[in-house]
Amino acid sequence: MLSREARVNLLIGTGHFLSHFYQLCLPPLFIAWQQQFDVSFAELGLAPVVLSTMAALMQTPYGFAIDRFGARWLLIVNTVVMSLTIALMGFATAYWQIVVLATVSGAANAVFHPADYSILTGSIAKERMGRAFSIHTFTGNVGMALAPPLVTVLTLVLGWRVALLVIGLAGLPVAAAILWQSSILHDHSRGGKKEGGMTVRGLLLDRTLLLFFLFYLLGAMASGGVQAWLITILHNVKGLDIAVASSTLTAYMVGTGAGVLVGGWTVENYRSKVGIAVASLTAFSAVLMLVLAMIPVTGAIAMGLMFASGVALGASRTPRDIMLTDAAPPSDIGKVFGFVSSGLPLGAALTPVPFGYLMDHGGGNWVLIAIAALLAASILCMGTARTSAKAAAQMAVDSQTNGSRAQ
Repeated sequence: MLSREARVNLLIGTGHFLSHFYQLCLPPLFIAWQQQFDVSFAELGLAPVVLSTMAALMQTPYGFAIDRFGARWLLIVNTVVMSLTIALMGFATAYWQIVVLATVSGAANAVFHPADYSILTGSIAKERMGRAFSIHTFTGNVGMALAPPLVTVLTLVLGWRVALLVIGLAGLPVAAAILWQSSILHDHSRGGKKEGGMTVRGLLLDRTLLLFFLFYLLGAMASGGVQAWLITILHNVKGLDIAVASSTLTAYMVGTGAGVLVGGWTVENYRSKVGIAVASLTAFSAVLMLVLAMIPVTGAIAMGLMFASGVALGASRTPRDIMLTDAAPPSDIGKVFGFVSSGLPLGAALTPVPFGYLMDHGGGNWVLIAIAALLAASILCMGTARTSAKAAAQMAVDSQTNGSRAQ
């Protein structure tokens, strides 16, 4: 019999896997859709773009709703909506219908980060929070990694319509399991209307949270650049075989996933050092990017550099989330994570096009240098955010002390 916390991690992790799987399940269908609907590649790119855009835009509104009404029912309902919209794409008779369904699916997908972190923070003991956060991030990475090959295989075997129906309906048992076990899922919301708490204006103008948002955004911009252009850079600029270049990206992704689990262990054993851990690991990942840009490499060297870079960056992710948890007021966990983590899909969408411009003008190595610069800038934002959070906490303590003396 699994413990209560193990069941919480299993439920939330499975939902997070599904969320990221659905975010990357559409690109493998582009060739089939182009033949079916006679649309351009630019039009094909619209479906994943609107899905990611809605996932970014809706996270903050969901965060406010979660802090007021609780996370469980919002998580269950939106899991059902997200799953059904993917399944309904299998019945599309025109490409615009897929775009509309992708828009709805992206809006439903946006619930996961604020809901998941609210539930994990309220359901898991503080001394095991690092483990829970690392499992959460790891399952999302696995969902991203499995989506392209699994959807491709299902499409080849069943056809794209049945493939979408199968992967869409697969989400309904997940929603049913969350509903069945909902009594073990707790969050920080007290339910109903409450006094105080952050307003929209206060959230958007909070210096600490804006810096954390930039920290998440810049890191996602760097990761998005790696995922979009690493294969092309290694093949066209470094002269590596396309299969070796593809394997190097796989090594980076595997390293990132492994690093996430290392990050959970780091938090549980060195929680007081999370800021140093994030800065050191991110800096190490950036340095390895610079090395790759500046020296000739063989396939083995490229794989080794990118695997190590992925491990370092992945290991920084759980400490990053723990830092944000520590900086957020307990009653505002949903809206804080909703706002800050919206930088992840936004950042991933920002860099492929400008980096493509660099590639068009022979700047493949400059893409790697730009990625390293983004990681370095994210460290500055993180350090400033930590300083700002500590200053705000000290001001709150001083204000409370002065108020007590006045009484």
